[in-house]
Amino acid sequence: MDITIYASFLPHNDPDAALAFYRDTLGFEVRMDVGYAGMRWITVGPADQPGTSIVLTPPGADPGITDDERRTITEMMAKGTYGAILLATKDLDGTFERLQASDVEVVQEPTEQPYGVRDCAVRDPSGNLIRIQQRG
Repeated sequence: MDITIYASFLPHNDPDAALAFYRDTLGFEVRMDVGYAGMRWITVGPADQPGTSIVLTPPGADPGITDDERRTITEMMAKGTYGAILLATKDLDGTFERLQASDVEVVQEPTEQPYGVRDCAVRDPSGNLIRIQQRG
């Protein structure tokens, strides 16, 4: 079998803030920016990895989601417990310094984890947890 990860989805509650974070702070390229029915989907990804993307989606955009489920999603996003992604970099300290200088919400400074990786954690403007680990 030949299967790859093509895209991962994270919710956003402010498309302009999400765009600024992923494009301007993390340096990802914008691959698509689509609006429909007052909502906006933004696809971003690393320029040197054209086959891997993150799709920033309006929360609860699926028509099968109930109003109660939308409220739950919104509450979880506000707490930072709904979406997460793990990224990797060759320069964790430099990346963290740039993130910190851009005034992101820092969850954890670079730390040696007991499970064998060195990483840090921040939140994007929608509350999604972004863990970044040192790539060997």
